[in-house]
Formats: sequence, C-alpha cells, structure tokens
Amino acid sequence: MLTQTLSSCARAATAEEARYRIDRPIAPSRAGRVVALDPGAAEILRRTAQHPWANARFYSCQPAGAGSEEVVLRGIDGGSATLADELASASVVVMVATSDAGAACANTLGKACWERGIQTAGLVLGDGTQVGTAASAAVTALRPHARVLLPSSDEADVVDLLTALRV
Repeated sequence: MLTQTLSSCARAATAEEARYRIDRPIAPSRAGRVVALDPGAAEILRRTAQHPWANARFYSCQPAGAGSEEVVLRGIDGGSATLADELASASVVVMVATSDAGAACANTLGKACWERGIQTAGLVLGDGTQVGTAASAAVTALRPHARVLLPSSDEADVVDLLTALRV
C-alpha cells in the first residue's frame, strides 16, 4: 500500500489545521511617538495626525534654550509634554525632518532613546533634489540618532512607515 505524505505547507492548508488559525487582525503593539524636528515636518505631521492611529502621539520639538540640552515637546494640538513622560510609555520614536534645523532636538531625542533602549527611526522628506539641499543636511543630522533612516520625497511615506510600525 502506498501512502502519500503532505508537505508542511500542504498540511497547513488543510481543514484540520485551519482550526488553529487566528482569524482576528493583529492589534497594534507599539506606543509610537512621532516628532517633527522642524517647521516643515510639523506641517506634514499635522496632516498625518488626521489619519486613524491606535497609539501614536504627534509632537513638534524645539530646543529649550541656547546652550541647553533640554527640549520642549509641543503636541500637534498645541499642548505641551515632557520628554521623560512621553518616553516612559514609548516603544518607538519616529523623528521627521525636512531640514537640519532640528539637529539639536535629534541629538537629545536620540540620546534619550538610546539610554532607555527605545527603537528609533528617522524620515527625511525632501523635494527629490537632495544633493546639497536642506534634506541632505537633515540626513546628516539624523544619521547618528536613528536606527532606521529613510530619505524620501513622498509625504505618503510617513503614513506608510507608521503603518508598518503598527503605531
């Protein structure tokens, strides 16, 4: 008698194995903080924040004062927050830049995330002509502080990145 054995992929497609499948969508697992490092990025995040997000919070970042390593986080809605409070419940921080104006904020955020073991990502939005422009300067400013760095000329990449991170 000849018995036919199924491969593991074929077995997984059987009705018997279907009872072990999870039929619910995966719940968002990230508490994301999305931070604009300059005024151009803040405008982009105002539009991005209008999308439905599970756990994301959107901020703009400004240095607290000349020579200070402290930063001020302002919610897209105008409210303020402390960096320590926001990082206490964050699992990922995404920094968005359109110029190098936020280099000091990127440095402070990157250092604070590194000390706490929080994943970081950077998204630099330019106009597609990045050689010698503000966008290339932003890439240079973010490079030491973001584990993942995505230069792009498409604003939709912000939504795509946040969706991929499940925030």
